[in-house]
Amino acid sequence: MSADQIPRDDGADPVFAEPWEAQAFALVVALHDRGLFDWSEWAQALGAQTRRTGQAADYAAWLATLEGLLAARGIAAPERLAARRAAFARAAAATPHGEPILLANDPLAATRPG
Repeated sequence: MSADQIPRDDGADPVFAEPWEAQAFALVVALHDRGLFDWSEWAQALGAQTRRTGQAADYAAWLATLEGLLAARGIAAPERLAARRAAFARAAAATPHGEPILLANDPLAATRPG
């Protein structure tokens, strides 16, 4: 995505604070477009997530909601999602500041089979 394609609000500020927020948004839209859920179901699931956690409906809540829908449909097991979150956290900790976080940077990546 180039700088001229970044969505902006009325004040010309970027709508997304971080690149991962744009990616989360795009992932939700793409999965909706593929029929994983309709917008009413998404809104209900996001509302349930925010009521359960007491947190705002920010992009972290979007990710948690999406993980819940994926798990509920048997698309991604909660254990695999948790393992991926842990791998990402390890990769983030091992990545020099300012560099992109890659799962290949996970220090345990080389020790996992397959």
